[in-house]
Amino acid sequence: MATTIANTVSDSERTDSGSQAEKDILRFITCGSVDDGKSTLIGRLLLDAGAIYDDQIQSLQIDSERHGTTGTAIDTALLLDGLEDERQQGITIDVAYRYFSTDRRKFIIADTPGHEQFTRNMATGASTADLAIILIDATKGVLTQTKRHAFIVSLLGIKHVVIAVNKMDLVDFDQKIFEDICQEFREFARRLEISDVRFVPLSALNGDNVVEASSDTLWYADGSLLHILESIYVGADKNLTDFRFPVQWVNRPDANFRGFSGTVASGTVRPGDEVIVLPSKSRSRVQRIVTMTGDREAASAEASVTLTLEDDIDVTRGDMLVRLGNLPRVARDAEVMLVWMSEQPLSPGRQYWVKTCCGRTTGEIDPVRYRVDVNTLSRQPATSLQLNEVGRCHLKLHDPVCFDSYKRNRQTGSFIVVDRISHETVAAGMFLDQQLDESAEGLEGHNEVGGLKLQPVESSITAEARQARFLLQPLTVLITGLSGAGKSTLAAALERRLFESGHVGMVLDGENLRLGLSRDLGFSSEESSENLRRAAEVANLINSAGQFCIAAFVAPQQSMRDKFVEILGRENTIHVHLATPIEVCRQRDQTGRYAAADRGDIPMFPGVSAEYESPQECDINAVCTTPSDTDSTVARIMFEIAKNFG
Repeated sequence: MATTIANTVSDSERTDSGSQAEKDILRFITCGSVDDGKSTLIGRLLLDAGAIYDDQIQSLQIDSERHGTTGTAIDTALLLDGLEDERQQGITIDVAYRYFSTDRRKFIIADTPGHEQFTRNMATGASTADLAIILIDATKGVLTQTKRHAFIVSLLGIKHVVIAVNKMDLVDFDQKIFEDICQEFREFARRLEISDVRFVPLSALNGDNVVEASSDTLWYADGSLLHILESIYVGADKNLTDFRFPVQWVNRPDANFRGFSGTVASGTVRPGDEVIVLPSKSRSRVQRIVTMTGDREAASAEASVTLTLEDDIDVTRGDMLVRLGNLPRVARDAEVMLVWMSEQPLSPGRQYWVKTCCGRTTGEIDPVRYRVDVNTLSRQPATSLQLNEVGRCHLKLHDPVCFDSYKRNRQTGSFIVVDRISHETVAAGMFLDQQLDESAEGLEGHNEVGGLKLQPVESSITAEARQARFLLQPLTVLITGLSGAGKSTLAAALERRLFESGHVGMVLDGENLRLGLSRDLGFSSEESSENLRRAAEVANLINSAGQFCIAAFVAPQQSMRDKFVEILGRENTIHVHLATPIEVCRQRDQTGRYAAADRGDIPMFPGVSAEYESPQECDINAVCTTPSDTDSTVARIMFEIAKNFG
């Protein structure tokens, strides 16, 4: 996504010198619903922070009187709404960038539109931001567009969010109104991947809690908005682990020098580091790190340098230098999220230019898996994407490209899609995590991790010996069904029956797995699929030890269940599906999840806001609404075990 932003920012940064050059830079955006006061807030911040020259203030006073939006007072929004259409309509249309600094930090601000029709502009402004200020009108509370922008902020990997509850002067700086808004947003944000959320009550029009703390909010003690912006730490957000260096130019001024120029996308490199060139896989070591001011001892993310290598190997523009043992994916296809930015809808199967950090290739987008309703976070079937829509798609490329998932690396995980005829940028995209067992062209198979070829460690105890000891061929019983269908109850009853029969094993429950091994996963379709994949791998290890495993998971998609069975082997799996009616599941629910899903608090909840795909085939299809149903189903499972696995 960073490729959608012009390079004027870096040019302005180079003009600073002395103490200014030593300050770190915070890039942030302002967003929120229409007329929440975004431009007014940034104008007030610039004005009160002393970032406006006297002649600009005089011009602003004249413009304020001419437009008459604030009477005789200065309308600070006019500092940001630079287009005449914006001033006449009182709205922000395009992204406005502003730069200022304080004694502690330099800032680059992107004031983004609030209207739904300008979502693409908001996404552009957010693509390189470290922090987002989401404004909420205290008189209106959390609106649909507030949630829309919070979702996009989360989607684009911004980890720090400040909720600025504006226009507090219109509600008499009521603490309860502020706290109610904060609580409502917290509940919504639990479904998003935002790790740091802060709240500040303010009045952008009057300057309360913008630069200086307000005497009208003595009940609030976390400092002004500027204090938060100056003190928040974003250094840990940079990826300093995964060294990625896309080669932009082969620098050869004469026969005695051959270097490779570019910008370090992430990680750190030093002379002597062993590197591998992708996709060719040639290896060498870094000899020098050359810059205009001399050689460096190290170079980290965002540094523009020229690297020379010890060996004369083939490296061309579009290649990527990475560290051995820490490789990105190299593939011709990928699962991606797209923000569609063109008035011409997405045409599946049509050839587009796809520009990544390494260069350009052609590709097709097919199929469109779903689009996201960014108002409710629900997924909806789709065959195309319209202007400002967000959706998951499958991207097919004509050449192998190097990339990471956007979640891991914003620089190498982003790309843009360009129309080959009009040269219009039609979409901004993010590469998604892919399962390790999916094809990754350019790498050497499924057993290669971090550049090392792995070999399974065989046990000295054979499968036959284990079966003779435990009197049972190792197997896994996969129990699936809606939340509340009775999976855990059935799993516990089956475990007890097997234990009483003298067999050894364990229950692998989806809830328990998320408390440990899958603690890092959320509840999106991709993450739920990954949770079930991990469960299959664990079940496979349990079976290899000669023990049975009972895996109880919702597993709403057929593809998830197929992958589970594929990992274990059809001959080692009994699939039991509980087709308990959803009305019964709702009655049993003691967690409040169904009610929360009905309210829209839990997106993509199977059976409510997302489809549950009934199994195309299973070994046992049952309904467990009573204890006798459970006992009967256990007996049927035991019969299958004895018949097929005894």
